[in-house]
Amino acid sequence: MTLTSPLTYDRTPPMTLPLNPGQGAPAQLAPTQLTPIIDEVAAASLTRWGLEGADLTLINHSENWTYRVRPKNGARPVILRVHRAGYHSLNGIRSELAWMRALQAEAGVKTPQAIPGRDGSDIQSVMHPALSEQRHCVLFELIDGIEPPQHDLMAPFRQLGEVTARCHNHSESWTRPDYFERLSWDFEHSLGAAPNWGDWRDGPDCSPDRARLIARAVDLMEVRLQRFGQARNRYGLIHADFRLANLLLHEGDVRVIDFDDSGLGWFLYDAATAVSFFEDRADVPDLMEAWKDGYRRIRALPSEDENEIWTFILLRRLTLFAWMGSHSETELARTEGPGYSVGTCELAERYLTQFG
Repeated sequence: MTLTSPLTYDRTPPMTLPLNPGQGAPAQLAPTQLTPIIDEVAAASLTRWGLEGADLTLINHSENWTYRVRPKNGARPVILRVHRAGYHSLNGIRSELAWMRALQAEAGVKTPQAIPGRDGSDIQSVMHPALSEQRHCVLFELIDGIEPPQHDLMAPFRQLGEVTARCHNHSESWTRPDYFERLSWDFEHSLGAAPNWGDWRDGPDCSPDRARLIARAVDLMEVRLQRFGQARNRYGLIHADFRLANLLLHEGDVRVIDFDDSGLGWFLYDAATAVSFFEDRADVPDLMEAWKDGYRRIRALPSEDENEIWTFILLRRLTLFAWMGSHSETELARTEGPGYSVGTCELAERYLTQFG
């Protein structure tokens, strides 16, 4: 096995760490210690698919570690995902893969399909002596396509609206398996008492003055979301990360990748994720008009729902703000974090002016 990586981290050879006194688990690992160990987990997992000796390249580290796998026999590359501990249960991952299969089979939305291991299971769990619990690994097919062009986003946003609507139509009618289990992206699990990605108050450069401003907007959002409600045509299983980066275009076909954050939430949260990290940009209103145009080609979007889109854009922005605070070690947080607080406060002020 040869492993290369475009990411930079400490390449000190991994080792089994000593146990905490009186405990039966390895000591807490720093991020620089953990990634090389996950490299070894990834390499060890390849035997479960008969891919011994394949080349591994780490291509992304966010919630999970994602690798490109090049089989030594020259076969088509595949994608390996090693899951972060404690984020999704085994049934949670099974539920994600089941929806991806159903979307492709029943709604015509092309998604990367999981490749079963030698034992027939989509999910392979691997233990490492330096870790306190096993890591779940999934191998995906590598599907053809390119990310939509960035020079003119109006057409891609219409395509994004269309494919989002197809997913929502399927979500509303799909019979979930008995073992279904996914995260919730309601108010409580986004900005409330049990946030999936941490407390927004821990976001980058969140000074007391900024926290007071944001808190006013959060309180207003909570009131509006309670009034908006969770009717079946407004709330259900969503992708929850519907950015252009998770779309692939191929010969006129629009494909969707990265369902790791999929869970139960408002359908309009998917609209908000389309402008993740640039919610405060001047062209966002025009892009959202293009998104709505595409969405309405497939699925109804009542004016009452449309009028609440900026609530969901700010909800998403603050959820990402919290994520940056709890994932400060990631490349994304390091590159996007500086200045993110300023833009977040500007959005909060605008929201309060419009709806307060």
